[in-house]
Amino acid sequence: MINLTNSELDISKAAYDAEADAWMRAWVATKELSCSGWHGFGSVRLKRGASLGYGMTINLQFMNSTKARLAKRASVLFLATAFFIVPGRQGRGQDVQHLSITQAGGMPGLPVMTGIQPGSNGVSLTWDGPSGYYQVFQKAGLAGSKWEPLGKATNLVRQATISPLQGNTFFRVSGPTNAYAGWSACSECHENIYATVVNTPHASAFETLDAQQRTNRALLADSTVGYGLTTGFQSQTATPQLEGVQCENCHGPAANHAASDMDPTVRPRVELAATVCGGCHTGPEHPTFEEWNTSAHAKVVAGVDLNSTNLIDSCGRCHSGSVRYSLLSGQEPRPGDADVGIVCATCHDPHQTNGNPAQVRYPLASTNDYYITAAGLFTNQINPAINLCAQCHNHRGASWTNSAAPPHHSPQYNILLGTAGELESGLPHYEPASHALLITNQCVGCHMQTSPYQGQAQPAVTGHTFTVGSYNLCLTCHPYHPERLVQFVQGIVSNQINQVAQDLDLWASNRAPASLWAKYKERAWEYTMPGQLSSGGPGPDASEQSLISTNIQKARFNLYLILNDGSYGVHNSPYSVSLLNQASQWIQAELDD
Repeated sequence: MINLTNSELDISKAAYDAEADAWMRAWVATKELSCSGWHGFGSVRLKRGASLGYGMTINLQFMNSTKARLAKRASVLFLATAFFIVPGRQGRGQDVQHLSITQAGGMPGLPVMTGIQPGSNGVSLTWDGPSGYYQVFQKAGLAGSKWEPLGKATNLVRQATISPLQGNTFFRVSGPTNAYAGWSACSECHENIYATVVNTPHASAFETLDAQQRTNRALLADSTVGYGLTTGFQSQTATPQLEGVQCENCHGPAANHAASDMDPTVRPRVELAATVCGGCHTGPEHPTFEEWNTSAHAKVVAGVDLNSTNLIDSCGRCHSGSVRYSLLSGQEPRPGDADVGIVCATCHDPHQTNGNPAQVRYPLASTNDYYITAAGLFTNQINPAINLCAQCHNHRGASWTNSAAPPHHSPQYNILLGTAGELESGLPHYEPASHALLITNQCVGCHMQTSPYQGQAQPAVTGHTFTVGSYNLCLTCHPYHPERLVQFVQGIVSNQINQVAQDLDLWASNRAPASLWAKYKERAWEYTMPGQLSSGGPGPDASEQSLISTNIQKARFNLYLILNDGSYGVHNSPYSVSLLNQASQWIQAELDD
């Protein structure tokens, strides 16, 4: 562990102001920081490991949370040390790099080191900050030697691989000047966006603070532009043009761009990562980012490469926030950029105000049937009048005639409306649940219930885990122990699911064609790519599927629709029971034949 002291690295504000090249400095005043524990970045611990023989953990722990946010916001130099040697020396970057850490106020106005990782041909450095050119420097030890430039100030990708390394090496990175302009400068070219952004809650963030709060350092970073930096907000009197959350909070300093709008190297960043929003929407009083980060929305499908050409425009439509954003914008998804979850901007439009709450892109309730498919032009399938959640949580064109795989794990909206599945009549049907008609905000009503901040022991709940953590809403219609009613319904439907699956296994062993039973055993009724109810290998192939009777194919379709809905009847219990009853009747007819 490297111990850094005041005498070694203490940086005064005056010295910082004089640093025209915006050096990344480690803010290590010992009264504020302790270089131990995990909390972000700071000193570097090295230990022996595999590959190159060394592993790294970057550690920093603030003693005061308010000072933590301000110190991280003001940091402009990072020092890192390395005790190994690897061959070669050059810098290179990956195709797509997203903001990986949260910073108070949104997009960092100064360079912030985000990682040091040993590799096969050197050590990889990554950092973040505003658009522009960066340069990496190194020196051996804290004192005595000079900082040596590694290449020229031409790095635009905010990462580099450095080799060879000498023992006890430190690095620092210089970056572009952090000149803030205020959104009046942006409005000269982006007048359409400016006209709507000024009407959003972000614009009035500073106005919501009372007189005492307007001098609170912990709050100003989240309600002004560039607070804590020399060109950022200073006070109401000195810099009124930087009040509120403006363009540069999310896109980074823009004065250089305003002065040279045709220079692509200083064009403000368009960053989709939720970490931009997480710099402000965080903490016990509004832990939106923390909750989202634990949700399934924050992750992409495990073990699936959504960047592959056959998946990026199909699965990526709903499983990748970056792909969906590109497709909605009429653009081709960027290569290698599909591994971004469903982020804030997937559901919320930061630039627009509309009739929907919280600037969500679509309404929170609808009663028209809807689904998208994995094929065809995506923008032609979007219906802006449909429930926000239903834009993805629909059956995606599932049909009992598809024998390749079970219905996707997303038919929630169609089950809620009672429009998916097969009944005896074979005709289209519409049997909406009372939940679809009586709960004002449908999905959000149950899955995003909120509660106010009560104290450190009872932080606020914003609903962004998207799990049902409270039954308070249910009390309106179910005043007596609604949680027991949920358990009762789920118990009935779970038993039905198990019974239908057992009946299908019974059909496989007693009524399936001999060739199917001999080859697939209990999987004789399954799809070619079986669902989670079967294990041991594939099901009948495309040509063999014709040997499975229509009744069995419809029964398995209903079974997997209800199973993959995931609510076990809560979304629409009467309709769920009807589909499973119909499945049982079809199977029994085959067993009796």
